Amino acid sequence: MDSITDKIWHHLDANAALQTLSTDSEKGLDTFEVQRRAKEFGPNAITRRRGKTRLERLMLQFHQPLIYILIAAGVITAALGEPVDSLVIIGVVLVNAVVGYMQEAKAAGALEALAQSMVTEATVLRAGTARRISAVELVPGDLVVLRSGDKTPADLRLVSVKNLQVDESALTGESLPVEKGEKTLPPETLLADRRNMAYASTLVTYGQAVGVVISTGDRTEIGRISSMVSQADELATPLTRKIESFSRTLLWAILGLAALTFLTGVLRGESAAEMFMAAVALAVGAIPEGLPAAVTVILAMGVSRMAARGAIIRKLPAVETLGGATVICSDKTGTLTQNQMTVTEILAGGRIRSLTGSGYDPAGRVKDMDAPDEALRETLLAGLLCNDARIEAGEAGTLVMGDPTEAALLVAAAKAGLDREEMSGRLPRLDTLPFESRHQYMATLHSRGPEAPPVVYFKGSAEVVLERATRLMNPEGTLSPPDIGRIRAEAERMASRGLRVLAMARKELPAGTRAVDHADVASDLVFLGLQGMIDPPRPEAVAAVQTFHRAGVRVKMITGDHALTAAAIGSQLGLGGSSCSASETCRVLTGMDMAEMADAELVARATETAVFARVAPDQKLRLVMALQSLGNVVAMTGDGVNDAPALKQADIGVAMGLGGTEAAKEASDMVLTDDNFTTIEAAVEEGRGVYDNLLKFIVWTLPTNVGEGLIILVAVLMGTALPILPVQILWINMTTAGCLGLTLAFEPREPGLMDRPPRRVDHPILDRELIIRIILVGTILLLAAFGLYEWELLATGDEAQARTLAVNVFVMVEAFYLFNSRSFTRSPLALGFAGNPWLLGGVALMMALQAMFTYVPAMNAMFHSAPVTLTSWVKAAAVGLVAFLVMEFKKKMRIGAGPAAKDHPA
Repeated sequence: MDSITDKIWHHLDANAALQTLSTDSEKGLDTFEVQRRAKEFGPNAITRRRGKTRLERLMLQFHQPLIYILIAAGVITAALGEPVDSLVIIGVVLVNAVVGYMQEAKAAGALEALAQSMVTEATVLRAGTARRISAVELVPGDLVVLRSGDKTPADLRLVSVKNLQVDESALTGESLPVEKGEKTLPPETLLADRRNMAYASTLVTYGQAVGVVISTGDRTEIGRISSMVSQADELATPLTRKIESFSRTLLWAILGLAALTFLTGVLRGESAAEMFMAAVALAVGAIPEGLPAAVTVILAMGVSRMAARGAIIRKLPAVETLGGATVICSDKTGTLTQNQMTVTEILAGGRIRSLTGSGYDPAGRVKDMDAPDEALRETLLAGLLCNDARIEAGEAGTLVMGDPTEAALLVAAAKAGLDREEMSGRLPRLDTLPFESRHQYMATLHSRGPEAPPVVYFKGSAEVVLERATRLMNPEGTLSPPDIGRIRAEAERMASRGLRVLAMARKELPAGTRAVDHADVASDLVFLGLQGMIDPPRPEAVAAVQTFHRAGVRVKMITGDHALTAAAIGSQLGLGGSSCSASETCRVLTGMDMAEMADAELVARATETAVFARVAPDQKLRLVMALQSLGNVVAMTGDGVNDAPALKQADIGVAMGLGGTEAAKEASDMVLTDDNFTTIEAAVEEGRGVYDNLLKFIVWTLPTNVGEGLIILVAVLMGTALPILPVQILWINMTTAGCLGLTLAFEPREPGLMDRPPRRVDHPILDRELIIRIILVGTILLLAAFGLYEWELLATGDEAQARTLAVNVFVMVEAFYLFNSRSFTRSPLALGFAGNPWLLGGVALMMALQAMFTYVPAMNAMFHSAPVTLTSWVKAAAVGLVAFLVMEFKKKMRIGAGPAAKDHPA
């Protein structure tokens, strides 16, 4: 039986499929055969693959270079006899680990969600008896009965079909229910076009069928997707990669300077023990203890801001990642479009009219209805009455009960003032010919009163109607021979623009007729008109695409829909920029095209193509990987099970909160609460703001570490006492980071964030300009703190007072420099303080703590500080002011250097 996995089931006819599986078409499998196959193939469930244990996830939170530095700092400070400082540092490490663990714990359920998607029941025919069983018990060869509302329990080859329609959007991305049949298909038929197959997890929306199980569990299409999700790489985000690289560089620099300090002192004849302590002091000074906490707080602030704008972040680093996105791959239905079919064009009475409004909101009108037009009215009336759909208002919004295309016809009639309840009262339905795949039409018989002949309203494809039509209704209500060629050309024109076209017709039957059959509508129909509909783009999505293009972010649409529809929507959205506008047709790459391409060719084509249609799940994954191979930071949106592998592979996966499957949500990094593409634009803007604030903190805090490291190094080289002790360095680093630096997390977004290109992936956190800035401020700190330390020591002879002054210099420079760091291009006076009231509060709190550090006896004993005079405070403040003015002057010089200077983020 293992050979069944090699069969091309859609290419086998129904009888051959049954024979291959040794299944009786009337009785199904017998009990003993079911038991044997259950042992051979196992349960119809997706295998749960082992993930990381809770302990493994927790321990991995410590596997980062910067965390190694902090742990070392904690151990060293403990060895120095400073347990309080050691506990503070270790506390920072633990808090970061717990936050990271909690975020990752939420992301571990993708496979579980996929497995749960198959937990259902099925009606199966065994030993000639129909019974309801758990879908887990199904085996290959079982005969399964499908009815409206059922979830398909396994992959089936359909053997008997009656008006079956299946919603496959979760698996293929197809936005409309798919009509099914038994007819054999060519071997190369794509998954989304296999009309004789029903796949696990898809939903039966109409009709009924019998199918034979051909795959269960991991062998199903959804099982293959599960495997792809488990195999997709767990990508580090650009932020985590840069922080890791930065931390590793910082680690080696600190160790190198510490070793240099130790060796220099020993070679100069100093005590090895003293030089070791000096080296430790340098290491403690150079470590940015507040950085991990700052990263967490700034990202958490981004999470809060994004949540307020409709984007729920599941993994902290994803906050910043989206801001660095260079490509956004978006699903079409419900994200770029409204997921509400809308009639946009009507041909009736020889005239073409457009309709305003969109979706299932009846607000709108039929344009150019300046004179009575009986053909137009009858076209709309046919769509209204030959219709089984209902539109209801629910708590979550408008609900469509039935086919979305029929719902669109109801709304179109309402826009012309036709009320369904009123018209159904005037023309009550007598009989119905429901839609069937083999006929491709629907017809309803309506009474017009006891004396008048009843009328049949008929809707179907243009070809089906035109081959039956012998007359055409004119605007005056008169009848004339139809111009079949012109009507067919108009239908093809509509279809070429991505519209789904339905033709309307009518026919009077003899008085007294109470039923209608297919023979009654086989000929002599009166052609009324055509209605063309499409799931239109969200107006706000069009604006968002333009914003992304201006921001240097390319938007690509990946959909399971047909190429013509995809091209039409892509053109209306302007996805390809000037090469793909509303007046031009977008170039489309189909899944079939991609299947024939080598990886190198796909990489080249993926770059230049904006619209991808009829794309299979594994092709979405391959497409994301192709874009990433060029160094792109790829954001991927999706809502279906079929999107889960690509969502996980992407640098940031974005799932739909309203219409998305649990599998998509669990595989994602971010969930949109409103399923709106413009929310992604807001999230990108927030992400860029988060990166800016993080960069501002790094550029603000590192000069202190540079200055502290240099002051220790210079003291060793000169053979003098340390101007600042290790415990005082820890005080500076921890208090200023918390009181001053973290206020930068509350900085509002600067103007023009979406007018600049995204950061290059290979661009380091610190470029040449920022490194110069850090060194310049660090040098000011070195010269001022060392110089004033020596001055105070000469004047008073009190080492504790001199060191206190040096510490105050560091704090004052950091406080003044904080205002410089709010923007790398704009003056703090231009920024004002209304946007970030936390700033002044943080400075005030820091000054209060520094006063305690200076004057409270307990603090003097703990930190070896001493009270100083007002003159000392003035000296420290003067240094801070000088540093502020120097950096503002440098900022103006840089801005004056030309436009290129303004390209730097922030």
